[in-house]
Amino acid sequence: MPVNLVAPDPAALKPVAGVRLGIASAGIKKPGRRDITLIELAPGSQVAGVFTQNRFCAAPVTVCKQHLGLNGQPGGDIRALVINTGNANAGTGEEGLRRARQTCDAVAGLFGCKAENILPFSTGVILEPLPVDKILPALPAAQADLAPAHWSEAAHAIMTTDIVAKGASRQIQLSGKTVTVTGIAKGSGMIHPNMATMLGYLATDAAVAPALMQALVRDVADVSFNCVTVDGDTSTNDSFVLIATGQAGNAEINDAASADHAALKTALTEVAVELAQAMARDGEGATKFMSIEIVGGRDRAECKQIAYAIARSPLVKTAFFASDPNLGRILAAIGYAGVDLDVNTLKVWLGDVLVAENGGRAASYTEAAGAAVMKESDITVRVALARGTAHATVWTCDFSYDYVKINAEYRT
Repeated sequence: MPVNLVAPDPAALKPVAGVRLGIASAGIKKPGRRDITLIELAPGSQVAGVFTQNRFCAAPVTVCKQHLGLNGQPGGDIRALVINTGNANAGTGEEGLRRARQTCDAVAGLFGCKAENILPFSTGVILEPLPVDKILPALPAAQADLAPAHWSEAAHAIMTTDIVAKGASRQIQLSGKTVTVTGIAKGSGMIHPNMATMLGYLATDAAVAPALMQALVRDVADVSFNCVTVDGDTSTNDSFVLIATGQAGNAEINDAASADHAALKTALTEVAVELAQAMARDGEGATKFMSIEIVGGRDRAECKQIAYAIARSPLVKTAFFASDPNLGRILAAIGYAGVDLDVNTLKVWLGDVLVAENGGRAASYTEAAGAAVMKESDITVRVALARGTAHATVWTCDFSYDYVKINAEYRT
């Protein structure tokens, strides 16, 4: 079961002016499953995104990057997003691209715009053709269902192996106007950067200059979705999209050094971090949620490198599942992380318990103290490198019997 995680109250997911969401059932993988989501954007909305770095990236990722102009060609003026679950449209070659574009054509026909104004997203089984014969007939029903308050319904519709829907909202004041930030995400397995390690959609009604959007989405992703790992596998379909509709009436944010930009970035980051942590808490078969904190590094990159070595170690993760303070596994992961360290100067804590210092077990450490921390469901591992001021935190979960069962039976 998810670790200290419940689905958000639908009323807590605030509508974003200029965004409507509609859900429908295409029965892609299961009959009756609501597996199609349309997100309609007001004209003039600004959209930016970051995507998987997996070389086997899915057809919809390629199409999205083209339509956003991320491949050096003109792009933008996005009017709608279409999302399907149950089929990833990855590893499908030119036919996969054709079917992704066919979906964009159909959505564009519904909204009276060009196919280039549509962003397609898919998640599910890899190496299977996208069933457009099921998807296209379901699109009118999704359009008919469009409503500003359907964030919770969309959060459920984009789930695959997730147990809990993931969504969050914040409201702030900018230029005397109330600005809303709402986001949803899916992901519980095949979770590891780079980039966003899932599907995530973050919308605000703030007015933001187009020139700031791409840097903003990258910065938010770097401290949220790029800081979570479940199993060390980077998906073929990872996508994180930031939408700014400009409907709140605030003065347009056009300076990255302004107070309004900082306030909006903080709100966006808070929502993205909440969603990223929810993915680790809902990791397939998870029973423990772990925060891996690395402090005192020379730079953030080496801190993340060490954090990920710990977080993705199967031996570390299985020890946490067993509540076994086999903490030598943590030291081993630090040691093979590829960072040239003086192990005699670093310290390691499990919760508040000092585990290691001076190159070995801390004199104050007891097995009973370590075992007590390992029984908790939320656990922090903290490593102090004592070589600088940089820091980074990565979130992960344990490996349980259920992780193997879920992934062994995924296609069935």
